Order: sequence, then C-alpha cells, then structure tokens
Amino acid sequence: MTIPISKIVVWLIVGALAGSFTGMLLTWSKEGYGRWMNLGIGLVGALIGGGLFHVFGIDLKLGNIEVTLQDLISAFIGSLIFMAAISLYRRQRKKAAQ
Repeated sequence: MTIPISKIVVWLIVGALAGSFTGMLLTWSKEGYGRWMNLGIGLVGALIGGGLFHVFGIDLKLGNIEVTLQDLISAFIGSLIFMAAISLYRRQRKKAAQ
C-alpha cells in the first residue's frame, strides 16, 4: 500500500488545524499546547475521528475537495476523544500513586 505525498500533506494540514482548534478549546489560549504538540494531537485525532466516522458510516456531505470540512470535523472530534483519554489515564495514574 503506497500513500501519495499529496495525501500526507493533507493529513498534516488537517491535523495541524484540528489540533490547534482542540488546543485552543482545552487551554483557552491562542497557542494551545504548542505547535508540535497541537500537530500530534490533531494527527492522532484525525485517525480516531476518521476511523469512528468510517465505522459508523457518518458522511456529513460537506464537500468533495481535497481537505474537506468533514475531515476537519472528524479530526477535531477525534482530538477531543484522544485528549479525554489522556486526561482519564493521568487521573487513574495519579489515584494509583496515592
């Protein structure tokens, strides 16, 4: 399976945007978690959100351009799920340490 470079560029753009939105929402600051952390959060979120949208057959019919609004929304939702999972993990780890 080969992935074209154009698809990788789209994933980076979508990940950066979704991660930035998530970082701004969760930290209430313009910078979010920082450029690289926002990108990482967005990329993981894009995988989670894209997978969930695929599994549940969600198609928002928002357009067929290379970077669709649906891609951004699913990546944003996935980023929020990812950050919630990290938060739960940290709480459980903190409880176990006490």
